[in-house]
Amino acid sequence: MPRDTSFSTTFDLSNSRPNVLGARFDGEGTNFALFSDNAERVDLCLFDDEGNEVQQLELPRMEGGIWFGYLPGVKPGQAYGYRVHGPWKPEEGHRFNPHKLLLDPYAMEMRGYLNWDDALFSYPIGGSDLEMDTRDSAPFMPRAVVADPNFDWDADRILQHDWPDTVIYEAHVKGLTQQHPGVPEELRGTFAGLGTDPVIEHLLKMGITTLELLPLHAMVQDRHLIEKGLSNYWGYNTIGFFAPNRMYLSGEKVSEVKETIKKLHKAGIEVILDVVYNHTAEGNHMGPTFSFRGIDNASYYALSPENPRYGYDVTGTGNTLNVAHPMVLRMVMDSLRYWVEAMHVDGFRFDLASTLGREPDGFEREGAFFNAMRQDPVLSRVKLIAEPWDVGENGYQVGGFPWPFREWNDKFRDDTRAFWRRDTSQSPKLSQRVLGSPVQFDHSSRPATSSINFLAAHDGFTLWDTVSYNEKHNEENGEGNQDGHDHNISDNMGAEGDTANKAIEDHRVRRVKAMLGSLMMSHGVPMVLAGDEFGNSQDGNNNAYCQDSELSWIDWSNPDHEIAQAFAAFSEIRREYADWLAPVKFSRAPEYAEALSVGTEWRHAEGRVMTDEDWNDNESEIVALKLTKGGDPAAPALLTIYNAGDDTDFTLPEGRWIRILDSGADPVRVEQECEGTITIGYQTTNLFRSA
Repeated sequence: MPRDTSFSTTFDLSNSRPNVLGARFDGEGTNFALFSDNAERVDLCLFDDEGNEVQQLELPRMEGGIWFGYLPGVKPGQAYGYRVHGPWKPEEGHRFNPHKLLLDPYAMEMRGYLNWDDALFSYPIGGSDLEMDTRDSAPFMPRAVVADPNFDWDADRILQHDWPDTVIYEAHVKGLTQQHPGVPEELRGTFAGLGTDPVIEHLLKMGITTLELLPLHAMVQDRHLIEKGLSNYWGYNTIGFFAPNRMYLSGEKVSEVKETIKKLHKAGIEVILDVVYNHTAEGNHMGPTFSFRGIDNASYYALSPENPRYGYDVTGTGNTLNVAHPMVLRMVMDSLRYWVEAMHVDGFRFDLASTLGREPDGFEREGAFFNAMRQDPVLSRVKLIAEPWDVGENGYQVGGFPWPFREWNDKFRDDTRAFWRRDTSQSPKLSQRVLGSPVQFDHSSRPATSSINFLAAHDGFTLWDTVSYNEKHNEENGEGNQDGHDHNISDNMGAEGDTANKAIEDHRVRRVKAMLGSLMMSHGVPMVLAGDEFGNSQDGNNNAYCQDSELSWIDWSNPDHEIAQAFAAFSEIRREYADWLAPVKFSRAPEYAEALSVGTEWRHAEGRVMTDEDWNDNESEIVALKLTKGGDPAAPALLTIYNAGDDTDFTLPEGRWIRILDSGADPVRVEQECEGTITIGYQTTNLFRSA
C-alpha cells in the first residue's frame, strides 16, 4: 500500500517549537528545527518517494539561531533537506549557498546514497573557493527522512556490566558477518546479520561481554577512493551523528539497529559505538558541501583565528568540529543521549578524543566537553572510552582524561609486543602494563580499570600478523606502500607471511597464545580485535581502512581452534579470579595494600623477591607477579609467570601451588600440583594459585 503523503503546506505556528532540534513526529505532524546562527533564511525542502523536490517552504520562525516550524500531517518516511541562505564571504568563514541541498545534522534516517558530482562543491571545481557555484546539488544528495520513534523494547535496558567484568571485542559490522557461514547470505554485512544466533553464540563462547563497533553513523565514501576502486571501509568519515550508516542496513529503517541491540542485550552482550565527533566528511575549505559547511560554517567548524577562510585542523582530515561552540556541543550531547535513550547503546569509544578537550589554550581535562559529560545524568552512567590522542600539538594524552573515562592504552600494546618479541630490557615495562599502567592512571582517584589494554586494534597489524610479518604490505591500498605506520613491533619468526613450515606455524601459535594470556591476566580492561581469537590475518596490511574486501573481512573458513579454545579458557579464568586479575583499586606492595586492593610482589626465577639489580638485568626474559588479597602474606595468592625466553627453571614461593593455566599447553587449562623448582616452558604465560 502506498504511503500517505498528504499534508499541509502551511506551518502551524502555535505548535512550532525551537526546544527540540531535528525533525520530530508527534503522532499528528512533524516539527522541523535547525540551528544556524549566521543564516538569513532557511528553506525546508520536501521530496516525494521518487526523489523529486515537491515543496520548498521557508521556516517561519527563528529564536536564538534556531529556525523552526511545525507541519501538520507530515509523517514518518517523509524525505527532506534544507537550503540555507546567508552571506557568501569565505574570507570571513561564511559559505552559505542555497543552491546546495543540505542534510539535517539531526537526521535519524536517510534515503539514497551520495553520487559524486562537481555540483556537490560550493565553488567551481578547478577554480577559486572564493567564487560561488550555482549548480543544484540535490540530484546527487541523499535525503534525510522523518523517523518513526515508536519501537517495542519489551523492557530492554542498557546492561551496565561492571568494568572489572568487562571483556571488549572490537569489530566491524560488515567485516564480522560478511563471510560468516552461519549468517544467511541476505543478512551478511548488516546489523541484522550481527544479531543472528551464530554470531552471538561465538561471542558468548569467547567470554565477550561488550561489543565495540567501528563507526556506524551515517558517512560518505571518499571521492578519491571511489575513483581508485576502493572505499572508506572503516567509516571514519561521518556526515550525520544520529542516523545509522545505510550500507549496514538491509532496508532503511532504524528499527533494524534496535532489533539487533535488543537481541545482543538479551544474550547479555553490551554494545559500544566508536563515534567520530572530532571532524566530518566535508574536509577542508576545498571540500564538498553536504551539511554543516552550508548550514553555518563559522559555527560548526573551528576556523583559523588569523584567517577564517581556512579551518583549524588537529584531526588530519581537513576540519575540526567546533565543540567549544555551545550549540555544537549540544548537538554532540543530543546525539550521545539519543543513542543511549532511543537506541539503548551501552557506551561510546571517542575517536581522537583529545580534540574534544581542546580549549583556546590547548587540551583541558576540565574543559567544557568533559565537564558536560561528567554531569550529564544519562551519559555519566554509560561506558566512556577515549582514544587519548590527536595529531595536534600536545595531542598525546594517555592518562590525562578525567574519570569516568577509560582510555585506550597503546603503551600496553607496544611494551607487551616488545616483551614477547624478546626485545631487551622489557621486563620492567611489562611489569607496569600488567598492573594497569599505574604511572599513567593511578592519580586523581582513578580506578584500576582506567586502562583499556589491547594487543591489536583495527588500525595496524592483526595479532596474527604481528607474528607473521616483519614489514607492512599495503600495496593494495594504491599508495605505493607508503601509507600506514612502520612501528609495528612485529616478528615473522622466520618467514614473511604464510608458510608451509610447521615448526614456524607452531611457534607462531605458541606466541599468540602467550600474548593473549598476558592480555587476559593483566589488570585493567582487556580488548581483543575481532578475529584475533582464532588467528585472523590481513595479509600484512596494517592500514586496511580502504579495503572493503576479503582482505579485511574476517575469514571464518579456517579458524585456528587451538587459539580460540585458549582464548575462551583465558576469559573463563579471568572471570573466576576477577578479584585478583581485575581489582577495583590499583595494586600495592604488601605493606601498602588496603583491604580493597591486591598486594603485589615481584619474583625472580631463582625464587627471591626482585631487586633493583634484577630489574636492571637487560637480558632478563622472565618475570613473575605474586598477588595476595589485601596484602596479607597468609591470604590465598595467585602467581603469574611471563616467560618470553627459552625453557627456564623457576623456583616457586614457599608452599604448594596448583598450576591452572599454561598457555603453551593444549588445552591451556590445567590442574597440576607444583612446588619447589619447576620448568616454565618457552614463550608462555602461566598462572598458579596457592594450594
